[in-house]
Amino acid sequence: MTDMATPPPPMVLDPPQSSPVPPQTGSIPTSPTTGYAVELYFDPALENQVLKSWNVLARRQLSTHLIDISARPHLTLLSFPASSSSLDPFRLLSPLRSLAARLDPVPISLSSIASFPDSSISTGTGTLFFAPVPTAALLGLHAQLCELIKKEGVEPPEGYRADAWVPSCVVAEEVPKGRLAEAFSVLREMKLPVSGYGMDIGLVEFPPVREIFSFPLGAGSDA
Repeated sequence: MTDMATPPPPMVLDPPQSSPVPPQTGSIPTSPTTGYAVELYFDPALENQVLKSWNVLARRQLSTHLIDISARPHLTLLSFPASSSSLDPFRLLSPLRSLAARLDPVPISLSSIASFPDSSISTGTGTLFFAPVPTAALLGLHAQLCELIKKEGVEPPEGYRADAWVPSCVVAEEVPKGRLAEAFSVLREMKLPVSGYGMDIGLVEFPPVREIFSFPLGAGSDA
């Protein structure tokens, strides 16, 4: 997953049909350790390709964190850390529903492997991710999301503003600093690029990961 912390600045498939997850209403108990993230989920074939990398890393005992917290392969569009636990997640309901209704599934090509530059300095561990090609469609989706949440009085977190966002599909978290090169080598065996579609946009709380609500892209066009 997920880069759950704010990052520092550094075959195309036919999209399957998807059904919305009905949002629940009411209050969600929060704690000082609860964060929230807006995530873009993939079509099943691309999701399985990413899961394959998670499983290989787990078998090599390089990283199991994403599996342990019940994450799902995704691109992180916004991440509100635990310090933002006062955020009412339902303020994001309308923006996400509106965005999903106006956009079709977004082509995604995960084309390279990267790490966040300072991820291993303070903790002694690193985070690796697949970087997607930053297409106009993908960057436009993110920019529209930022504008929609601003209208609800929610500012994009630092590192996730439209002019600072680094698109990333995290594949390994908490990799020991001394094994980062080994993890890179394992991920190179994935033979990138792998391509597919961004199909759904959802809000989760973490850790562990629990989906609050999600919407399929393009659902509004069928209305």
